[in-house]
Amino acid sequence: MPVTTSAPQQTENSSPDNSPKGFLQGFLKEAIELIVVTLILLIGIRWGIAEARYIPSSSMEPTLQINDRLIVEKISGHLGKPIQRGDILVFYPPAIEMGGEELSNDPLHWLGRLTGLPFFPNDPAFIKRVIGLPGDIIRVQDGQGVYVNGQLLDESAYIKEVPAYNLNVLSDIRGRNAKGNYIQPTGDKAKANEPIIVPAGRLFMMGDNRNNSEDSHVWGFLDQKRVIGRAWLLIWRRLEAPAYPPSLQAQE
Repeated sequence: MPVTTSAPQQTENSSPDNSPKGFLQGFLKEAIELIVVTLILLIGIRWGIAEARYIPSSSMEPTLQINDRLIVEKISGHLGKPIQRGDILVFYPPAIEMGGEELSNDPLHWLGRLTGLPFFPNDPAFIKRVIGLPGDIIRVQDGQGVYVNGQLLDESAYIKEVPAYNLNVLSDIRGRNAKGNYIQPTGDKAKANEPIIVPAGRLFMMGDNRNNSEDSHVWGFLDQKRVIGRAWLLIWRRLEAPAYPPSLQAQE
C-alpha cells in the first residue's frame, strides 16, 4: 500500500509571517528598539560621563580658538570634586544674559539638553575660566589685571591682554547682554557701593580674551547649579595654511 507524505501543517502562532505587512511590522519594531537603546546610551554618556562641544566665539582666545572642538567631562562633578580657581567650565549663562529667558523645562528642551541632538531645541552654553570662588573679593584694575583678595593674579600664561576696564564695586558690573540690552544685575542702590564679594554657591567667571568676553564683569555671578562640566580635552583645531615662500606659490 503506497504511503503518501504531506508537509506538516503550521499553526497560526508558529508560522512566520512573510507578508509585506508582517515584514513592515518587524522592521518598525526593530527600528524603534534600536532608537530607544541608542537614546538611552546617548543620555547616559552625555549626562554622566562627557559631551562634545565646539567654540563659536573668540572670548577664550588664545587658550581656545573659534571652531575648536573639545570634550567636556562630567564625572568629577558627579563625584563632588570641588571647583577650583583656574578651571575652565562650560555652563548655561544666567537668564539676565539671555534677555531674561530662563531654561525651558518642556520635554523637547529636556531632550535637547540630555542628547544634544540638533533636531531638539538646544540651550546656548558659555565657556569661561573660574576667577572667583565663594567668599573671594574681586577687583579689576584697568591696565593691570585682576585682583583676588587683594592679590594680583599672574595670568600671563593664558590671557590675551590685560583688562581695559575697572571693577571696584558691585555697581561696576554692567554692560550689554547677548540680546544687546544694557544690564546692571547688581544695581541695587543699597548695595551699589559694596565690594564685589562672590556669594555662596556662586562663581565669578571671565574669558581669557578679557576685553572681548561677555562674562561676570557684565552679567554678574554664576550659580554653580548651571555648570555643565569641565573642559577636559581639545580634540580638534583647524590649523592655518602654511605660509609658503613666493617661489613655491602657484602662479596664475
